[in-house]
Amino acid sequence: MTIAVAVSGGIDSLYALLTLKEQGYDIFALHAHFLAPCKEREEAIGAMCATLGIPFHAVDLHEEFERCVVTPFMDEYIHGRTPNPCALCNATMKFGALLREAEKLGAEQIATGHYAVLENHPVYGRTLSRGHDPKKDQSYFLSLVPKQQLKKALFPLGKKKKEDIKAELEERGIAPAYPSESQEICFVPNDDYRAFLINRGATLGSGGNMELTDGTVVGKHNGLWQYTEGQRKGLGIAWKEPLYVICKELEKNVLLVGPKAELLSTGCIVSNMNYLVSKKHWGENLLVRTRYRQQPIPVTISEQDDMLIVTYNEPQSPPASGQVCCVYDKDLTVLGGGIIKSSIQ
Repeated sequence: MTIAVAVSGGIDSLYALLTLKEQGYDIFALHAHFLAPCKEREEAIGAMCATLGIPFHAVDLHEEFERCVVTPFMDEYIHGRTPNPCALCNATMKFGALLREAEKLGAEQIATGHYAVLENHPVYGRTLSRGHDPKKDQSYFLSLVPKQQLKKALFPLGKKKKEDIKAELEERGIAPAYPSESQEICFVPNDDYRAFLINRGATLGSGGNMELTDGTVVGKHNGLWQYTEGQRKGLGIAWKEPLYVICKELEKNVLLVGPKAELLSTGCIVSNMNYLVSKKHWGENLLVRTRYRQQPIPVTISEQDDMLIVTYNEPQSPPASGQVCCVYDKDLTVLGGGIIKSSIQ
């Protein structure tokens, strides 16, 4: 078994590299340039691997990343939705394009520094479930990766905690090439998506009315792309009580706002489902996450026209259209993931 280990230069991928080497696997390190190639970074990671006695390869995938991740990210905002580029990157790049390049170099599997668990289930087959570190779990971001691609993945950090990994590396005197944590969206400087979109010359929507649910105009918005469902701050409205974004009426170019009592959502509609476990095995005790930091919440799920109708057991803050809905069973095994089409008020 030859395994390619995706390395970014950070702590997580370094630990994955060391773990598999010490377990006796035939491995090589593989670094992907998803952004414009950085020779300095490549050389630093290559030097680290040379010190560890591990073969190193680098591949330039920045044009494919631009096409598969950055362009769809911009397009979603242009159409008033809030995308999740990290989930898309996992599906199309890390376990898509990078896996393809790893196989070209002779690998049969690819290992990454993700905090998630892959195991064999007696009924489900190969399954994905939450990582054992609740602060770092990345199963939500992996729920769009097709099952066939996950079968070729390894997650050596799945049952580890970040602080333990840091302590172990420090104790052994092994330092990563790039110890700093990556920012939230790697291609958006300072996590300022508004500035990024403007600087890229995206054709963004113009301003329009902010309205209450009864049609009362309470202000003007600056383009629907700048707002997210559930948002309170930054609306610039002086009103007798705090107002929140309830939803975006794209056809009318209206930002619908209202008090907290009107904010709660009873569910959401999910499209583009990626099934990791056959629907026939789902059962009734289902949970979902519609945002990364959310704890899984109990729901009832039905199907309609190739979409899932997710109904919360208790009303929740509205999810953002364009975000990921990750479905779990009671044991927190990921059953599948899809894209939120709309909230149900």
